[in-house]
Amino acid sequence: MTEELYEKLIRHEEKLSVIGLGYVGMPIAVAFARKIDVIGFDLNEQKVELYRSGKDPTNEVGDEVIQNTEVQFTADESRLREAKFHIVAVPTPVNDDHTPDLSPVEGAGRILGRNLTKGSVVVFESTVYPGVTEEVCVPVLEQESGLKCGVDFKIGYSPERINPGDKVHRLETIKKIVSGMDEETLDVVAKVYELVVDAGVHRAESIQVAEAAKVIENSQRDINIAFMNELSIIFNRMGIDTKAVLEAAGTKWNFLNFQPGLVGGHCIGVDPYYLTYRAEMLGYHSQIILSGRRINDDMGKYVAENCVKKLIAADKNVRNAKVAVLGFTFKENCPDTRNTKVTDIVNELREYGIEPVIADPQADTGEAERLYGITFADAGSIRGMDAVILAVAHREFTDYNMEDMDRLYGEGTKVLLDVKGLLDRREYETAGYSYWRL
Repeated sequence: MTEELYEKLIRHEEKLSVIGLGYVGMPIAVAFARKIDVIGFDLNEQKVELYRSGKDPTNEVGDEVIQNTEVQFTADESRLREAKFHIVAVPTPVNDDHTPDLSPVEGAGRILGRNLTKGSVVVFESTVYPGVTEEVCVPVLEQESGLKCGVDFKIGYSPERINPGDKVHRLETIKKIVSGMDEETLDVVAKVYELVVDAGVHRAESIQVAEAAKVIENSQRDINIAFMNELSIIFNRMGIDTKAVLEAAGTKWNFLNFQPGLVGGHCIGVDPYYLTYRAEMLGYHSQIILSGRRINDDMGKYVAENCVKKLIAADKNVRNAKVAVLGFTFKENCPDTRNTKVTDIVNELREYGIEPVIADPQADTGEAERLYGITFADAGSIRGMDAVILAVAHREFTDYNMEDMDRLYGEGTKVLLDVKGLLDRREYETAGYSYWRL
């Protein structure tokens, strides 16, 4: 029975599996392995070998933790048969036309289904629109396993809330939403997650409520950032510094502290499309959510256009101008380049005949080469630039002073685009820089 599963996990009579060992799945596996027996499965044998050799390619927990974890890392799907509680933590991206790409979660479901045993509980963590767990994932599991959901196995949903690169808001410190197909399943899912989540759990009343909660968390953030980006565009035309405006407005107690910027990654730039896709299936065309998405999706192009305008104003040839882009990952202090919006800056600069030099000391170089065909330069070797775009606030770049910046440039006016607003605008303008920021 399902209620006995928790006790068996505690007594090491049953195992838990995590399917997908990326930025979300690996920290989950490591956390649970401190309390119970864990099988960590990933299709990528190269990644599994890295974990086995004590290396953490995600930088989420660090090499030392990986070296000392009890997780049984494997690329052998048959090992999943040893587990009775399964957590599916694979990405859910969007296609080029912004429709949900459910192939990773369906693929994981097929693998798990082939190895699913009676009495199992399957919990999905992947971000999806309301209905996917029950309408898409369950049929895949049933088809592959020959088992019946609700009779032979149970399902739950607990959306991931891990913030890659964030050492404060971790799995253990963020309240976890949990849900199950019935009260019995909800109870065991809640108890299992309470083993590792110090902040506790919130028991959602249904799987669809939990799915919906996840997509609106990031949609809300996306809309707020889009508002800031729109303000940035407006204030830029007015010749007003957006950062100064936000600092002034931020002195009111209920002003929300959001900043303009590039919105990439696997959550904020993706989740709203899952919600609007489901809404359109039901005959409703989103207005606010998609408007926000359009603004945020265009910001990379907007940065590149302003770089070109600044080059022209500085009497520099645009075609073949020497431009350096500092930072390429989707966020600071994180090696992940997937769904980065910095690539939009790069692609737009290429439209103007500029082939930028790109430096990122934190990025996964193999991933960037494979996904974008980009080879990084060593930031310390960059010289003779006409313009520099400070795109990502990696700790290596936040330490830069004016002497470090001066070293990057050649002759003439120094064009500097400080996308994240890291530097002192007045200081650089006084020094003769042509300075711009969102």
